[in-house]
Amino acid sequence: MRDRMNVYFPPELLKQITDLADRRKLSRSAIVEAAVASFLSPDGADRQEAAFTRRLDRLSRQMQRLERDVGLTAETLALFIRFWLTITPPLPNDAQAAAQLKGRERFEGFVEALGRRLQKGQSFLREIPEDIVRREPGSEK
Repeated sequence: MRDRMNVYFPPELLKQITDLADRRKLSRSAIVEAAVASFLSPDGADRQEAAFTRRLDRLSRQMQRLERDVGLTAETLALFIRFWLTITPPLPNDAQAAAQLKGRERFEGFVEALGRRLQKGQSFLREIPEDIVRREPGSEK
């Protein structure tokens, strides 16, 4: 047996209830009953909190991977720049035009090689193990 209860809704909320009832092919009473039951259910809040917790955990793991990848990228770039600046002697003026031409050719080759790697799904960062063990100078492992 069901008891009758009269309630008043703002027109925009009643329209939303009616639209949902039409889409789901249910009565408006069934929609309101489900909403009230969900609101009063102690499990609903727990399930919602668990879902948020899972999402936050996933986002935390993604952020950790992103921080790791950005750190590796910055260190790789810094190491390359230091190495390049340390070993590359300045060119005489008469050799600069030829060096610039050769540099453009090499850069185009680099961009093409990078494009091929990315199309194949290859990534330098994926080649580096997740659990890099930092060795102390002089330690044997």
